[in-house]
Amino acid sequence: MPVFRSIESKLESLFEGVFGRAFRTNVQPVELARKLVKEMDDHRNVSVSRVYVPNEYTIYLSPGDREQFSSYETQLRDELGDYLAEHARRESYALLSPPRVELQTDDDLDLGVFGIATRMVQPSGKEAEGPPTDAQPNATMIYKPTAPPVPQPTEAASPVELGVQQEAAFLSWDGERHEVAKRRAVIGRSKDADVQVPDPNVSRRHAEVRQEGATYWLVDLDSTNGVEVRGKRVKRLKLEDGTRFTIGSTEIVFSRELQ
Repeated sequence: MPVFRSIESKLESLFEGVFGRAFRTNVQPVELARKLVKEMDDHRNVSVSRVYVPNEYTIYLSPGDREQFSSYETQLRDELGDYLAEHARRESYALLSPPRVELQTDDDLDLGVFGIATRMVQPSGKEAEGPPTDAQPNATMIYKPTAPPVPQPTEAASPVELGVQQEAAFLSWDGERHEVAKRRAVIGRSKDADVQVPDPNVSRRHAEVRQEGATYWLVDLDSTNGVEVRGKRVKRLKLEDGTRFTIGSTEIVFSRELQ
């Protein structure tokens, strides 16, 4: 049996043999492996004579999905790393170190939904070689269990993505205007919040603006009155320039501006 197929069979047996009957709606190890390979292919970095790919992969799982792997998580991470290494060998990709896979829990994810973030990291103690390594992980890709991926139109890289122009994000309401100066900024009534909204219907820590790559998201922090968009409650909202949302009794406008 070829090495690639052998590793995939091991991953299938991890699911079928231990948790298959009890967790049919949960994420399966083979599904994780195939999406990891997709992320490796999608984040290729072509240098003069080699094609480099990320060597660090972080999988974000819902609490229920993470729990099902608790008794064999180390074995699963090793098998997924082997799967990536074999794919890199087959495609003649260059790696700065053997692929490393980590699992993390994200309370915002539903059962069966998972995210993957990648990084290209220079091993400590070695001289730099190949392309520049990533200081921050690439934008996390979210995978859902049943819905097929929606094709996205191809667009040229923007000046912001190329680093030619700097961009800032702002939240505005009732004549107030606050810059979102952190990759994770808490909105709430508390004086300790990054963006304070003095509304009695707003929780002390109501929501959080998260920057993931070039994308901003608004995530409800289990607030009392929630986050509403056009009268509908949401737990997670992609923020575009001009997006409006309501927390408590306050309508807030998100904007992005070139500096």
